[in-house]
Parts: sequence; structure tokens; C-alpha cells
Amino acid sequence: MAYTTIDDPSEYFQTVIWTGNDSNPRTILHDGNSDMQPDWLWHKLRSGILSHMTYDSTRGVGKRLHTDQAESEATQSDTGTVTAFTSDGFTVDAGTTNDLYVNDGSRTYVSWGWKANGGTTASNSNGSITSTVQANTTAGFSIVTYTGTGSNATVGHSLGAVPDMVIVKNRTASDNWGVQLANALGNTNALRLNNTDAYGGSDGALWWNDTSPTSTTISIGTRNEVNQNTKNYVMYCFKNIQGYSKIGKYIGNGSNEGTFVYTGFKPAWVMTKRTDAANQWPISDNARNPFNVVDISSYANLASDANTVSNHYDSVSNGFKLRGTSTGWNTSGGTYIYMAFAEHPFVSSEGVPTTAR
Repeated sequence: MAYTTIDDPSEYFQTVIWTGNDSNPRTILHDGNSDMQPDWLWHKLRSGILSHMTYDSTRGVGKRLHTDQAESEATQSDTGTVTAFTSDGFTVDAGTTNDLYVNDGSRTYVSWGWKANGGTTASNSNGSITSTVQANTTAGFSIVTYTGTGSNATVGHSLGAVPDMVIVKNRTASDNWGVQLANALGNTNALRLNNTDAYGGSDGALWWNDTSPTSTTISIGTRNEVNQNTKNYVMYCFKNIQGYSKIGKYIGNGSNEGTFVYTGFKPAWVMTKRTDAANQWPISDNARNPFNVVDISSYANLASDANTVSNHYDSVSNGFKLRGTSTGWNTSGGTYIYMAFAEHPFVSSEGVPTTAR
């Protein structure tokens, strides 16, 4: 059996950075090996304080959520938004007044994009709630939308395998983002993407009905964050794909020669979170940090820019090695979760090994 089914990760995930030029509209092109139409976009102003902005092709253009805020979905038509998902990127338009959000001539930006199914959705009736799903089983990623019932329920995800991470947001109310990592942490609670809370392990019945995901469905309880009656939700579901993506946990060692985390690929993007104590959600990528040592570029839960935070990890051909003794990613005995996507697999489908930076 081949080591990986994905020789070119840029078919399914890409990071792009750009400098504003005040032109509107403006199409931002990916520069990876493959053309890639993104279906989930997550972008951030680099040179200033402004919330993270996320869009997806299921909900449609202009419908924005913020990973660092609990607020509900906003529909933007002339305030700095994504107006199209293109065959190899996306189009942004600030209208006449809000270049700062997407294309100000004095600002720099970053966007992370994942490919699902090109915006084509299907109805999924595997759960007690019928969901709308666009799935990419090759890349282990699906976008799920559904309407809550207020009662314990299940929702189909169409991955065909048990998801390793589920990120969910109430679109029509100001509620926290919920994050489930059943394989790494269990189903007894949730992390919140928009804040620093530790994993508490005491509220799983309300979040996930004390039930782990299956290969067809995700169980949800009655918390407003996941299942308020008549409210609309979006879920982003991820399954580990060898050589392309890895979600798991590690234990910090409190040393400048930090813990090594094996992923099976050279990372293009890494997000971590301490789970046994309160801390941030640092994110690093290889577009802003093309050489070792990789610095933290942002925090998912903060609007501030983080380019000055250095020495997050070394990126190597088969994983990443934490650096420094920060409680945010490598305190001795600390428990951390991580989510990573590949620049190159450790070994190609033809048995050819990759090289480190």
C-alpha cells in the first residue's frame, strides 16, 4: 500500500500572502503547485489588529464569521469581504470604504484555504437531523450545515470515517465556537476556539451527548453552541490523512530542545492549543516563515498580530520539533493538541522521501 494518496498537498490546502494595493475588486491567486478552488477560507490582517475572518462556499460569499469572537454570522456586501471563490484563489472587494479588511495599500494579509467539493453540496440523512454537506473524502474534510432542534441529536458528516476534529459555530446567535477532538481528548467536553479555556472534561452530555463521532455521524447535545432549537450551524470536520494531515496531542518537556511531534510530513501549517491549562491557539505557516525556526504568525482567538513571537518550532521532513519553554506550547508535563497540514509528505506514493528545509 502506498504511504500516501496525496503527493501534492497544495491540491487541497494552500496559504497565500498578499500586500494591499487599494484596487477593488481584486483577485488573489494561490501560488502552490496545483490550482485550487478553496471552499473554506480563513484570513487575517497581518499588519494590525483586526479579527480573523472565515468564509465558506456552502454558506456563500460575503457571509463572515470570526474565530476570535462569539458573535453571529454577518453578511457583508460593501465592508471588505470575499465576493467569489475562483478556480485558483478568491476575489475580495472593499467597496468604497473598507480596504483595511482585505486590500489596503499599506497593509499585508494572509489567507489559509481548504478544498472540499467545489461548493457542490448534498443532503445527508444519516443523522436524526438532516444536514447539508460538501465533502472531500480524499482530503478528509467536510463542511456541514444544519438547523438545531434543542434535543439530543446526530448529524451526518459524509467523511466515511471517524473525524479527528470537529469545529462548530452557531451562525445565528452570539455563542462560543466549539471544538471536539474525540480521538485525542474524548467526548466529555469541548475546547472553545475563540478563548483560552482549558479542556474541562465535565460537560460532555450537553456538548456531545457523551458520545464519540462515528464514521457517519456526530452526536450533539443541547448546549446553544451546538444545538439550539431553530438556530443555524456550520461544522468543519477533519479526518487524519497519512502524509497530508494530522490531528493529535503531545506532552511538552519544558526544554529549549522541545518535544518532537511526528506528523508524517513536512508541515505547511500548524495550530496548537494547551488543554490542561488556559492558553492561546498559536498558528504558524510556511508562507510567512519559509525557513527554520518557524515563528508564530497569529493566534486563532486573538485579533492582534503575532509576527514578533519567535521560536515556535523547527519544521522537518516528518514533523515539527517544539522550541523554547513557553507555557503556550512546551511547558514541562503540559498537554497540548495540534492540527497540521502538509507541505510535502514524508514519503510519496511512489516511495520517494521528501527533504527538510
